[in-house]
Amino acid sequence: MNRKEQELQDLLAPTVCALGFEVWGLEYIAQGKHSVLRVFIEGPEGISVDDCASVSREISALLDVEDPISNNYTLEVSSPGIDRLLFKPEQYRSNLGELLELRLNFPFEGQRKFQGLLSGYENNEVVLKVDDNEYFFPVENVKSARIKPRYQ
Repeated sequence: MNRKEQELQDLLAPTVCALGFEVWGLEYIAQGKHSVLRVFIEGPEGISVDDCASVSREISALLDVEDPISNNYTLEVSSPGIDRLLFKPEQYRSNLGELLELRLNFPFEGQRKFQGLLSGYENNEVVLKVDDNEYFFPVENVKSARIKPRYQ
């Protein structure tokens, strides 16, 4: 999570929490006139469209008052979904054994995308088992980590 995303997380989390939800994670994608702020929320009984709408209204009002983003942007509030992104160390730890798609900022052994079983999170490194090999990826090099559903 970059500095701007951390600033936004710190600003929005108390409001989201007061509504009975938690901020699962967020993404701020600065693209000039087409920037996007995605806020993923989680609740004890899942997330409905109405939940997303009410959280969106509240944090939109907060963002209007605090004005932490100087340019125009689109606010999106949603559930993390079944193929959820992982943002925090505890999310990695609670999803051990899941199939994970990892995208890296910088190539490792000539590639940026890996898929395997999440076998650990140790010393700020994501441990991924791919075939018979275990790889340790520093979390600073992880661009995104997404749970991949396994269909039976």
